[in-house]
Amino acid sequence: MFDSMTTIGNIAEVFDGPHATPKKIESGAYYLSISSLEKGRLDLSKSAFLSDSDFKKWTKRVTPKEGDILFSYETRLGEVALMPKNVKACLGRRMGLLRIKDSKVIPEYLLYAYLSPNFQLTILSNTIKGATVDRIALSELPNFEIRIPEQDEQKKVAGLLQALDKKIALNNRINTELEAMAKTLYDYWFVQFDFPISEAQANTLGKPELKGKPYKSSGGKMVFNEALKREIPEGWEDKELSEIADITMGQSPSGDSYNENQEGDIFFQGSTDFGWRFPTIRQYTTEPKRLAKQGDILLSVRAPVGTLNIAEIDCCIGRGLAALRSNIGFNSYLFYVMSYFKQIFDYRNSSGTTFGSITKDDLYSLKLAYPTKDLLTEYDKIVSSYNKTTFNNHKQNQQLTQLRDWLLPMLMNGQVTVK
Repeated sequence: MFDSMTTIGNIAEVFDGPHATPKKIESGAYYLSISSLEKGRLDLSKSAFLSDSDFKKWTKRVTPKEGDILFSYETRLGEVALMPKNVKACLGRRMGLLRIKDSKVIPEYLLYAYLSPNFQLTILSNTIKGATVDRIALSELPNFEIRIPEQDEQKKVAGLLQALDKKIALNNRINTELEAMAKTLYDYWFVQFDFPISEAQANTLGKPELKGKPYKSSGGKMVFNEALKREIPEGWEDKELSEIADITMGQSPSGDSYNENQEGDIFFQGSTDFGWRFPTIRQYTTEPKRLAKQGDILLSVRAPVGTLNIAEIDCCIGRGLAALRSNIGFNSYLFYVMSYFKQIFDYRNSSGTTFGSITKDDLYSLKLAYPTKDLLTEYDKIVSSYNKTTFNNHKQNQQLTQLRDWLLPMLMNGQVTVK
């Protein structure tokens, strides 16, 4: 058994996916996409589906199975993920697969070895520059060198790195669930109008037993609002977005002021900088024009219109963004107001009315049914606790990611060992 450098061809077979794209359907087996490969993880939500007949056709070369290493050999080079168990899928275009043939090689270790800076450098040095896309030659991949230590060390290294990745994944799942809960509550209270009836409202209805029951479903009084052209709960108002939020439209600084040397203010140009909830810092500017404050809601005002993030630090915003904050301190409510407007923009886009951008006047004049302050206070109290947990999980994931990325090259090079 080798204890240091070997080649991919010594430890694994190399396969590639179909060279064409099958017809995609609403459900069925997964047709994996290279966009689903992200820093060692497989995001199936970014893959399409195909029929059983196409699945048989597109798996003639190979059918991915648990423990296979999935990778991209064109565009997004260096991306890789481990194939999970109990997933019926075929490779997508520009995707390859490593199937381990040496029983002493642990799939989880091979995944991290593929992600290691040394192997990523090997990929880079063997990249073939193309007119449209860069690629690596699959025929040459078996010759790429990779470090594979003794199995005991593989287990320890993979176990440590997996523990960090599992904690990151757990935090991400918690954040996703909390967002879903906040969205559901917003929809229930402020779209369906089934917020809990207050004691005062129950007494007004002459039915104190209705306290805490859903308002509209329990017969709460609805009144027609002329501005909104629909019924809203009694006591609610119609308002424009500019009446409930302070809005700053972004303005791009001079291109000469952009830098990646941390000089000046953090700068976000548009939604290309967005993450799941918080943007990724890529560049700075020494000539900021428009600023957003920590906690502001960042809204994409150019395609895709309505995409949201939250500023976790004071920053400069370019013309692709607007910054919003509640003028009475209910930012949690305002975030999901904007999420609701995003659904409207998406619906209009899907129905053929494409929004390339939204103007300042259009944004300011967006109309909504505005609830009573006591209901806003109750919603904000609940959702703010969700947001606090989400932010703490995000910060912890940043620290865990930094730790993993710091450890990875040293563990892969054998500079440090796991006791």
